[in-house]
Amino acid sequence: MTAAVERTPAPASAGGAWSPFKHGTFRALWIATVASNIGTWMHDVGAGWFMTSLSPSPFMVALVQAATTLPMFLFALPSGVLADIVDRRRFLIAAQLWGLAAAMTLGTLALLGLVTPAILLVATFALGTGAAMNAPAFQAIVPELVPKEEMSSAVALNSMGINVSRAIGPALAGAILSFAGPAVVFLLNALSFLGVLIVLLAWKREATPNRLPPEHFVPAVRAGLRYVREAPALRAVLVRAVAFFAFGSAAWALLPIVTRNELGEGPGGYGILLACIGVGAVTGALLLPRFRARLSADRLTVLATWAFAAATLALAFVRTFELVAVAMLVAGFSWIAMLSTLNVGAQQATAGWVKARALSVFLVVFFGSMAGGSAVWGQVATLAGTPTALALAAVGLVLGSAAALRYSLAGGAGLDLAPSMHWPAPMVDHDPEPDRGPVMVTVEYRIDPADGAAFAAAMADLGRARRRSGALSWGVFEDAAAQGRFLEYFILQSWLEHLRQHERVSRTDQALQERARAFHHGAEPPRVSHFLAPAAGGAS
Repeated sequence: MTAAVERTPAPASAGGAWSPFKHGTFRALWIATVASNIGTWMHDVGAGWFMTSLSPSPFMVALVQAATTLPMFLFALPSGVLADIVDRRRFLIAAQLWGLAAAMTLGTLALLGLVTPAILLVATFALGTGAAMNAPAFQAIVPELVPKEEMSSAVALNSMGINVSRAIGPALAGAILSFAGPAVVFLLNALSFLGVLIVLLAWKREATPNRLPPEHFVPAVRAGLRYVREAPALRAVLVRAVAFFAFGSAAWALLPIVTRNELGEGPGGYGILLACIGVGAVTGALLLPRFRARLSADRLTVLATWAFAAATLALAFVRTFELVAVAMLVAGFSWIAMLSTLNVGAQQATAGWVKARALSVFLVVFFGSMAGGSAVWGQVATLAGTPTALALAAVGLVLGSAAALRYSLAGGAGLDLAPSMHWPAPMVDHDPEPDRGPVMVTVEYRIDPADGAAFAAAMADLGRARRRSGALSWGVFEDAAAQGRFLEYFILQSWLEHLRQHERVSRTDQALQERARAFHHGAEPPRVSHFLAPAAGGAS
């Protein structure tokens, strides 16, 4: 399977920021997705507020946020794997049908007055499961909807659409809750799935020719996790995400309690505060390019964290609705600055063949931190009070940002993860069976002994690249009988996996290989050999 790898998004083409709207499927899907996201935000507001009526416990209210985010933690990675190995259009259609069924069931039960706290949490969890199915696949199809030169504009428009829905959905939900009740909110959310479903059904997706058979599920999971483990730039993004979202989740989880108990506002006031967050996020999305032109990613995330900590403190101690609304504008601005910067970092650090899987790991970390943090801060609020929980979370944000500074976000910016396709076809005297394995590849180098330390450092970086592209194990040894003669080896699960590796090697990997091979002396290039485990029933 030839890997369709995207590079770091380039600047918008001459067509401008709105040029992706020229493509009918992208335009229709964008409009339908905004409507669907408005429905999702309406559900989030309705569920959080409905729980304050069903159970006044801060812990139960915080569990609504946990039930929303926990499915992403549990199911994003399997969904990302499936998005990489099955037809993404059909998978997205299944996700919409799942969400439609869950929302319609909850709305019907609410109309009948049969919703209990447990039912509300289960239905919210089911809707979160549909979102977990949808997110990795949706990110992966964008390159299929617009030309490569319009990718950055398409990503920016999708981000703006999310924030537009964030601004509209909560305010609309607050008004509907005031006049019609939560059942209508839940039923409107169900209807919001229909638009995306109709667009996906009408989309005539072109089949991608695959030279190699698709990966199996379990090996694909392992390949994705191995890639994340061996990608330092992506690991830095994940560490920074945990440091922020585990503490930042307190504001989201406890906002309904503050609105109702501390500010004395109803659902309309709650919707206004969430709309302020959305307006702040939209403003942030528009102004972020200017900030990025002046600030490094590391400095921008620190400033965003401090701003969100200040907004969290305001939520803890300010009791004037207008001032809290201003704080929520700041919270929305800083939240989108942090989320967008981390998402860009994850995109830059991820190759195309594993993109849905690797980005799903980012989603797992994000939503896992949100779910775990929501439950923890809800319990802290129950035991020590809401203001104390929010104050502790604000302190945690500041300390976490300081502790995570050693994990720089700059590492992914210089990567070129497009496939290099520079490896020649393996030299074999017969075509091995695809599942034959394990396979060991060796590369023999002749090195000046004086360059041993520098060569070892170059090989360590190359070893990570070998493992990222599929190697189960890797090592390098020096011949005890011939100083300067080194043998590199790496082992793969099967011959098919080695053929996949040929198509996964990136241009950055190629540069690492050339750096290591520059130490080689001799008229001939380093000798490459392929070894197969004996076939069942006898030697090969």
